[in-house]
Amino acid sequence: MSLIVMKFGGSSVGTTERMQRVAKRIADYKEAGHRVVVVVSAMGDTTDDLIDQSKQLNPNPPAREMDMLLTTGEQISVALLSMAIHAIGHRAVSFTGWQAGIRTEAVHGKARISDITPDRIFGALDAGNAVIVAGFQGMTDDGEITTLGRGGSDTTAVALAAAIKADVCEIYTDVDGVYSTDPRVVKCARKLDEISYDEMLELANLGAAVLHPRAVEYAKHNNVRLVVRSSFTQNEGTTVKEEAVMEQGVVVRGIAFDKNVARISILGVEDEPGVLAKVFGALAEGGIDVDIIVQSGVLGGKADFSFTVSKDDQEKATQVVESIRASVPYREVTSEVDLVKVSIVGAGMVSNPGVAAKMFDVISKLGVSIKMVSTSEIKVSCVIAAEGVQDVIRGLHTAYGLDTAEQVFVGGPQDRR
Repeated sequence: MSLIVMKFGGSSVGTTERMQRVAKRIADYKEAGHRVVVVVSAMGDTTDDLIDQSKQLNPNPPAREMDMLLTTGEQISVALLSMAIHAIGHRAVSFTGWQAGIRTEAVHGKARISDITPDRIFGALDAGNAVIVAGFQGMTDDGEITTLGRGGSDTTAVALAAAIKADVCEIYTDVDGVYSTDPRVVKCARKLDEISYDEMLELANLGAAVLHPRAVEYAKHNNVRLVVRSSFTQNEGTTVKEEAVMEQGVVVRGIAFDKNVARISILGVEDEPGVLAKVFGALAEGGIDVDIIVQSGVLGGKADFSFTVSKDDQEKATQVVESIRASVPYREVTSEVDLVKVSIVGAGMVSNPGVAAKMFDVISKLGVSIKMVSTSEIKVSCVIAAEGVQDVIRGLHTAYGLDTAEQVFVGGPQDRR
């Protein structure tokens, strides 16, 4: 008898009809003899609606009270799903995150899981129940309710799978697996049968929305077998595991893109030791994540350098740079938005020279300028202007032999909770 963790995102349980479909799938697993733990997100747009209501009352609500508010969305989902399972003749019990034994660090809004004590889960399973757990939430050692931030339900599912030593953790979304790129952009994108943790982590960090990076990191660290599947079909999904079989001739596994990119340039900085440490130390203190960093040549003892941040942090990052001008003199600071980071990812890139050159060639032939480049062993990223990015993605997809003959049916936006 296998033990399975299933995770359903907001769009998968967004209506009562979809909730009933999920209940039937859980019942089918139980009837096949499996023990099932299910992690559920809030229904549809519930979380966004709660955030909007809070902002109408207080534009800057306390983080603790926001956690109290937002965790109610998942509690509604788990109770309704449990009811739906009972309605078709099967036993189920719903738990909040803290009832399921999930303990977190004492950080509101983006807490990390510190420990899971799954005694109540095992007790409910032994009694013949499907166990329905609210994702995205936990409790601190001193009894404070917390939320896990973006991708929290994915992380809950993977962490529970590790804690109860599940045979597999299935992540259900509205597409039937991981694709070579967003099938909404490239209709002939190919579904991958397998992908390695490292490749999936790169794609997730670079903008692919199907899995959250924290969940993939947790799965890799605990060797949790992940399968990404559709809530709406019975199709086989994509397995994420330590080593994935590489198809003959396929060097690039996938193409990701991130539209949430801004570039900040600091011009005319003294070329002396410690300058970069001061700048990026100040940005770190401001809680700003920096991605790509490029420094140009030195002229007359002065240097220019640029870096990327999320578009949401662009204004704050510029203010931080301006605030340290007295200690780090420079001529000018500029910023640029309407940018996209396009990335190719594949474990086969390590032993295949010329992969990056082909990327640069495809982009240049489309008349698009490359503003910044970043590389690692299994990825190459280029920052380009947002205009024409879909042509670039399609061109790269074809150039690396990723196109399929068939077009893909695409549902709604993928779940990220």
